[in-house]
Amino acid sequence: MRRVTPLIISVFILGATACYGYYTHQRTPYPELQDLALHPRSFPELQTYFKNLAQQKGALYAYQILREAELPPQTDVHLLGHTVGDELYKQYGKDAISYCTNEFRNACSHSVVIGLLLEYGTSVLDDINESCKKAPGGIGAYTMCFHGLGHGVLAYEQYDLPKTIALCKKMGTAAYHNEEYGQCVGGAIMEGIAGGGHDRASWEKARPQYYTTQDPLSPCDQSYMPQEVRTFCYIYITPHLVEAAGGDMNHPDPSVFPKAFSFCRALPESDHNREVCMNGFGKEFVGWARQSDPRSITTLTDQEMELSSSWCALSGTAKDTRYCLQGIQSYVYWGGENDPRPSVRFCSLLYAQDPDSGSTCYEDLSRLIAKYVVDPDTRKATCALLPESVQHECMTFKQTWNGEPDVLH
Repeated sequence: MRRVTPLIISVFILGATACYGYYTHQRTPYPELQDLALHPRSFPELQTYFKNLAQQKGALYAYQILREAELPPQTDVHLLGHTVGDELYKQYGKDAISYCTNEFRNACSHSVVIGLLLEYGTSVLDDINESCKKAPGGIGAYTMCFHGLGHGVLAYEQYDLPKTIALCKKMGTAAYHNEEYGQCVGGAIMEGIAGGGHDRASWEKARPQYYTTQDPLSPCDQSYMPQEVRTFCYIYITPHLVEAAGGDMNHPDPSVFPKAFSFCRALPESDHNREVCMNGFGKEFVGWARQSDPRSITTLTDQEMELSSSWCALSGTAKDTRYCLQGIQSYVYWGGENDPRPSVRFCSLLYAQDPDSGSTCYEDLSRLIAKYVVDPDTRKATCALLPESVQHECMTFKQTWNGEPDVLH
């Protein structure tokens, strides 16, 4: 064997280093990326950093940095998206919505509609509706815009949940079976559990009125929560259930998941919301497996998918596990806004472990495609990603808006 001299090794290392430096410079010519990678910051420090960056170099520039930045584990990128989005609204007003992609779980469009409501009040409800229609993306982007609004409505109503529900009801339209209403309530539930960014003192005072360990399913099971939007409450209450089981919603321990699942089982099997409640766990598991990083779903690894699905298996029953897995699929597909290939890959991983579970996953995905992909050519291309056995169903299945989140049954 020919001996490799130290000189040759040194030349190789220098050459590789130079090529790497050239590549990274060409790919990411932003000094902030190196700064963030070399100097990790706490979450409050990151909020200040991105707020200052958005003010100094523009919110669109700050979004580009947030899109590519290397951040510490468990960083809530969605909330950082809100930080930048708040500045985007200040810079562009209601026209800011035209720049809002679905990245960071729609944090940008959330900030714009919240900004409109907090600045102008209920007189701009029609403007908010029009702004949501302009959010880049498909039908899912429009309805999720109202989820973001729900965060702001709760703050606008000084964290009074019944008043928030009443205002959210005004958002519903017949064209979408009042899903805007439900999504708004869902956003308010999420804000009530882990929000407080708009008025933390009021949030801390109000929260114990609605979220208790004595009744983990509150406020979803309370009389002031209308039956027609309870599904949106149960789909977003999951972090509180983990908290009520003795866990930390920001750093969840899987050992508490079985107890958290048991709270959903307190609902009778005849109640559709029991299924929805189980769905909610799958929705959260993906984010927890990814350590709260919702950026490009195409980077979701097989290991993260498998970890999420293994947590679903802690539900205790095959039926509840299926509902939980459906929640994962809905999160990964995200109302048709995400690249569908990770959704297909998720089903293929399930199929390798259990053909029945994988087949069910493909069938569920075909229904999501039917719900969100309107353009015939796009739908045909998307359905073609599925196994031939379900492609026909994918193309012919008809599902109308039912005023519920993506709960498949």
